[in-house]
Amino acid sequence: MTPKFFVDTWDPAYGASFEAAGGSGPAAPSSAQVDAEVELPATDWRAIDARPDVRAPDVVLLVDGVRRIDASVWTAEEDGGSFPGIAASYAAGVVRCDLDRGAAELAGARVGRGLFTASPSAQDVVAGAIRYPVHRVSGTGELSKLPAAVQAPLTALEVAVSDAVRTDGDLLVVDGPLRSRRNLPRTLGYIKTQHSQYLDARLTAVVTGLAPGQRCPVFRLGTAWGGWSWYLRLPVSAGAPWAGIVRMECSADLTVPEAVALADLSLVTLPRFASTPYKDPRAPQNLVPIAGLERRLRGMLGDARLLHRVLTAAARGIRR
Repeated sequence: MTPKFFVDTWDPAYGASFEAAGGSGPAAPSSAQVDAEVELPATDWRAIDARPDVRAPDVVLLVDGVRRIDASVWTAEEDGGSFPGIAASYAAGVVRCDLDRGAAELAGARVGRGLFTASPSAQDVVAGAIRYPVHRVSGTGELSKLPAAVQAPLTALEVAVSDAVRTDGDLLVVDGPLRSRRNLPRTLGYIKTQHSQYLDARLTAVVTGLAPGQRCPVFRLGTAWGGWSWYLRLPVSAGAPWAGIVRMECSADLTVPEAVALADLSLVTLPRFASTPYKDPRAPQNLVPIAGLERRLRGMLGDARLLHRVLTAAARGIRR
């Protein structure tokens, strides 16, 4: 018998919809403690359909952020030593989707920049109207670890733009894990790339057996950030077992009924935003409003070549 194989629906330039170190995808087990008996006993796990009495919210806010390294730098310390650094630009924005009117608009966006380094002597880089404030990182500040330092100020920017446009009754969907945003009300984390397998083989079979528009029961993750989680499958044609599957998160501070209510709400809300392969190389997980927001935010970062020249000129000026 010819063995089965599947082609991931994502353009390979974006990786795959499921990834893990070693290339083993979602089959790579996570060490996180999981409580699967939250919404249903583990023995009764099954696919859950959208409930007919659950209505999507009138307003959905989708939040995303982008970042870019404009230049790698090195400092020259008085003792002859040197520290690596990166000059980075980042932006965060919110798309307001009015489901009653069927309209989406950019509700807010902000740009930030920073010089990330462990150098004790580094100062803000200023060139005309462009400023890269110093973000001093802890530890030895290896160059390979510096890009991760951009996440904290980017998350803070996402929270700031979200808070500025929120109203009562809206639903906030964050592209990616919630991390430090778990205290925001009516907020969901949307994870479109699956790096690890949190469930055992039998429960995973429930997830990979989901039909479009179905979700698995809510479970609890005992990771560093913790929280309630569930998987759902977006509209997708038949394909690989994990095609169209995303993982959702909500705050661990919520009660079980509140978490289940958000899971039901996500199932009647998110599928309508799913992208299609002929329009998006990461379909269906890269939601249509998020894709548009990403393009807008990248444009707001400015011309990368121009900023590199500005940084180079500023460095020459400092050396003089």
